[in-house]
Amino acid sequence: MRLLPVLFCILAWPVAAQDAPRLLFPVDCRLGETCFLQQFVDHDPGPGARDFACGPQSYDGHTGTDIRTIDMAGMAAGMVVVAAADGVVRALRDGVPDGGTPSMRDGQGCGNGVALTHADGWETQYCHLMQGSITVREGQQVAAGAELGLIGYSGRTEFPHLEFILRHEGRVIDPFAPTATGSCGSGEDTLWRDALPHVAGEILSAGFAPAVPEFDAIKTGAADHGELTTADPALVLWAYIHSARSGDIVRLRITTATGDAVHAQDVTLERTQAQLFRATGRRSPAGGFPPGLYIGEVTLIRDGTAEIDSLTTRVVITP
Repeated sequence: MRLLPVLFCILAWPVAAQDAPRLLFPVDCRLGETCFLQQFVDHDPGPGARDFACGPQSYDGHTGTDIRTIDMAGMAAGMVVVAAADGVVRALRDGVPDGGTPSMRDGQGCGNGVALTHADGWETQYCHLMQGSITVREGQQVAAGAELGLIGYSGRTEFPHLEFILRHEGRVIDPFAPTATGSCGSGEDTLWRDALPHVAGEILSAGFAPAVPEFDAIKTGAADHGELTTADPALVLWAYIHSARSGDIVRLRITTATGDAVHAQDVTLERTQAQLFRATGRRSPAGGFPPGLYIGEVTLIRDGTAEIDSLTTRVVITP
């Protein structure tokens, strides 16, 4: 059976939230450490995009909640997608290659996925699963928390993630704002069993390299060098970030293990981006940097002073 397409649904008018299922978080991961909430349902009725908190973490017509891995290496390690509520498997699709180009004529933007029906006209859909990972069959009854498959890179997507879609009688519902009252994320009960944070931007990863890495290497998880040598041409600190906004500052600092400053730079972002990286560093002095442990500190700053997130990384320089 064919899964419902994810591109042609409209956000529902207010619903009776008391009839909605209370949802488990649909990924077995450590939120903010191994997985991240990146994008949300679009609440803007026009050509623009607005998330439930009136921020830019969405895009025009987006119908789901995106839960991403850090990078391709995080996906390859295997991140389990689970049923958010008790239900029955209405439809599934497997066999769409990870990283391939989907046939949009067949509504394959969702890639590999599973659709579950629940009581009182509710349905959940789980998109972009890894090819060959789906563990359920059509018509099967599943309990909340049951494994459905693994996060993948199938269908129309630019990064490995689960797109979790909730519908009531065919209309898309945002589990973070089920009544769609336009309260900008304040004062409205969500449909999640456990409270989930709305983090408006995070540092996914950071590391050291002997030169500015290619973005593809960062996205695959291959950019970090845990060890450099005195013969390397430079000491470069990089950071991979999601949901940064125009005007945000990425603060990058390199110190020795004893706290002596090696290099520092504040980078002001010129535009809002779903994912990006920034890097800074120094060319190696004659004879190279002294052997030892070096510390990299990355901070994402908003509105001049508000620290959104920070991450520390380390590298050892050997002779």
